[in-house]
Amino acid sequence: MTTTRLRRIRRAMEELFPERHLYIRSGGEMRGFVLSTGKQVMGAGVVAAAALWMGVTTAAMMVNALSASAADQELIKQKRYFERVTADRQARLNAAIDQLSTTDGSLDELAKVVENRHQALALLLQDYKGAPGALQALAPAKPQLAATTPVQRVKNTLIDQERIISAAEGFARSRAERLRLAFRLAGLDPASYGGRGGSLGGPLIEAKDPRALAAVLDVDESFAMRIQRAANNMSDMRSLQQAAKALPFYRPTSAGEQSSSYGVRLDPFTRRPAFHSGLDFPGASFTPIYAAAPGVVSYSGVRSGYGNTVEIDHGGGFKTRYAHLAGFNVSVGQRVAVGQRIASMGSTGRSTGPHLHYEVWANGRAQNPNRFLKAGEYVQQAD
Repeated sequence: MTTTRLRRIRRAMEELFPERHLYIRSGGEMRGFVLSTGKQVMGAGVVAAAALWMGVTTAAMMVNALSASAADQELIKQKRYFERVTADRQARLNAAIDQLSTTDGSLDELAKVVENRHQALALLLQDYKGAPGALQALAPAKPQLAATTPVQRVKNTLIDQERIISAAEGFARSRAERLRLAFRLAGLDPASYGGRGGSLGGPLIEAKDPRALAAVLDVDESFAMRIQRAANNMSDMRSLQQAAKALPFYRPTSAGEQSSSYGVRLDPFTRRPAFHSGLDFPGASFTPIYAAAPGVVSYSGVRSGYGNTVEIDHGGGFKTRYAHLAGFNVSVGQRVAVGQRIASMGSTGRSTGPHLHYEVWANGRAQNPNRFLKAGEYVQQAD
């Protein structure tokens, strides 16, 4: 039965690829070549494999392009949002000037409004204390010498308060949004790492109840909502920054180039398509290798195919693997910090030359390390 099937297959292949003769005339001589069925089948197989490889690589490039395009679209949305915020801020300032122009000019009344708003801003700015760039972004404006009357000076102060709360909203939101984008680039849900609301001056005021906050701060409800919004964004920013410090968002080596990416590639030994579960960074032997995030060394030794290997558990289901090392200077159970030197680049195991093979794992599954490295760039820009 098997022999009969083989004969049928052979006859089908001979019909599909009949023996062909190729004649080439050169320099008065005629040369003939025989293209047997076997050679034609082999050639067709090579062409099919090349087409498959080109299709896979093209698909991978399209996926990466779409990912970058999505990030660009997100940044465009942010830019448009801040343009709207700027326009809204200007409208608020104009409204404040119009409202103050129609008041009866009572200095005590204006002073009370200014005092309450100052107290609310003071509570908000306590949360901003220590945030990089906050001091410059939220600094009060210089006094205007042209404002000679007490009423005019109070009006100018009130307008400056509008500027400060608008700057606080933009400052916190821009950084929080950049961090949220970084987490999404890494395939993570930023809502799982963000804050759970902002606290002002001790008691927690829920964002769903702006009237309560307005009553506590003794300010108008719209101003209280803006205070709460800025506080929530600052809380999210701090929570995401803290979470980012524990995730593998940082480069494991100073080597800038990559020789192999994550995904299907042509295996350097078998020359056949195979899945590559990490990134390869070529470099000189003994180039320093650094921990991509703080954690505890869960493995240091020799793994089949990987050679000298170090694995670090970062908690929360995240793990990084560093392979083909020349040597390592950490041991199992040792706690390491982000950027700490843990090993040296080498060519041990199944390797064709000195390089670092770097993997990122989440909940037992290999992830694309490139996504985490791109996310790390956004995190560092938000600092």
